[in-house]
Amino acid sequence: MYPVSTPPTPPSGGLARAAGVTGAATLASRVLGVVREQVLASYFGASDAMDAFNVAFRVPNMVRDLFAEGAMSAAFVPTFTKTLATDGKPAAWRLASIVINTLLLVTGAVVLLGILFARPIVLGFAGDYATVPGKLDLTVGLTRTMAPFLILVAVAAACMGMLNSLRHFFVPALSPAAFNVAAVVCALVLTPLMPAVGLPPVASIAIGTLVGGLGQIALQWPALHREGYRHRFILDFRDPGLRRILLLMGPGTIGLAATQVNVFVNTLLATGHGTGAVSWLNYAFRLMYLPIGLFGVSVATATVPVVSRHAASGDDGAIRTAVADGLSLMFMLNVPATVGLVALATPIVQLLFERHAFTAADTAATASALQFYAVGLVGYSVSRIIAPTFYALGDSRTPVTISVTSVLINATLNLALSRVLGFTGLALGTSLAALVSALLLVWRLSRRLNGIDAARVASSLIRIALASALMGVAAMAVYPRLDAWMPGAGIGPQLLRLGASIAVAILVLAGSAWALRIPEFHEASALVLRRLGRRRG
Repeated sequence: MYPVSTPPTPPSGGLARAAGVTGAATLASRVLGVVREQVLASYFGASDAMDAFNVAFRVPNMVRDLFAEGAMSAAFVPTFTKTLATDGKPAAWRLASIVINTLLLVTGAVVLLGILFARPIVLGFAGDYATVPGKLDLTVGLTRTMAPFLILVAVAAACMGMLNSLRHFFVPALSPAAFNVAAVVCALVLTPLMPAVGLPPVASIAIGTLVGGLGQIALQWPALHREGYRHRFILDFRDPGLRRILLLMGPGTIGLAATQVNVFVNTLLATGHGTGAVSWLNYAFRLMYLPIGLFGVSVATATVPVVSRHAASGDDGAIRTAVADGLSLMFMLNVPATVGLVALATPIVQLLFERHAFTAADTAATASALQFYAVGLVGYSVSRIIAPTFYALGDSRTPVTISVTSVLINATLNLALSRVLGFTGLALGTSLAALVSALLLVWRLSRRLNGIDAARVASSLIRIALASALMGVAAMAVYPRLDAWMPGAGIGPQLLRLGASIAVAILVLAGSAWALRIPEFHEASALVLRRLGRRRG
């Protein structure tokens, strides 16, 4: 029998405080993610082996992102939170056990099918790999090795949902760090050993993927145990909470899947653009995803429980305020990030990746893709906030419809733009589709809530965009001069040039924000400083 307790009381400090706690852990995870990409780039560059790994990992990675940051937020968190608030922890723990056991059953069956039919699956979306000797077989082998990751990520996502509902944000946001650490350690330790046991060197990363999945669960389980959770191996398909979650999870996954499905489409189309295209797009997307993870996901993670509580009480006014606050804060964080990635794409990629197997040509190709991906950064982040809000309001049709529309727009644009711009057209098409999807979501939510403080949000966005533009001009003007004054291809000179350019850009942004009276700048600055471990002023 579980001890009965009241639902947790929200801590003071508001949305920015919760987002800051989440972001502090997310910062560590995302930085480690960049380190992981650096190690992979150093060992494998944009080779056939790296292409094979990226294709093999695309499906489980897509499922990871959908479960961890999509379906669980849209379906599990509101249902678990409501059960916790109305029936107490015993009922909530029982629901959690039923959900986890159901996930184990379903994902286990999917994994078995994936292992059995790996070859036709890979042939279905990477048939061009058959023209390169050994590339198709390598992709199939990696796909089978990493298939069980689906089971691990489903359980980890359920743990994350429970902890977020209990207002524990730090540990769940930190859990992806375990995945990244495992990938780095396995790459460094196992890569040289793989040929000795008859495996390709890139298999070390596939093994690291499985170890990392276990690590995500292991990191979160003690926190759940302290809250009183004890897993029970029970199944009850008639449980009303499970039925509600399953009903929301299908539409919820579709409604939040646009970004990941669009990236999957990019991977599929990129397989026909020769060796390196898949890897260039993957490296670029990972860099673009850093500010999404730091700012978009952390703000959304803090917003969803707030919106869910207000939706349960029918307080549309409070929902409007929470959404407007979330959007304004996200704009202040991600609009400058967008401009910065566009202005400094080449030096960023060069500093992070260009060494050993990753060449100057790889830098140029990845930087071009990064600039086009960055165009849609705000769109991705807006969807992270708005789509779960519809589910909290009991509306699954709207985000599903818009998500499907986004996928169709993305596929159409990608087919057209890739013929003109090559593989970089795939990044641009995905970004444009993300922006269209975000605009549609905001428009429909505004109609649903009779407004979302549009005048305040629009005013903030315009001023933030102007300040960011000035910042971008400063960055593009300063870096070439520093390159002339401090020449050198080593990491030291590169870091000095890029660091100085970013410092000047931030000063210009701060001055512009002060002149334009952007209140969100102070809130965003406090959030970032807390992530860096400093005391709030």
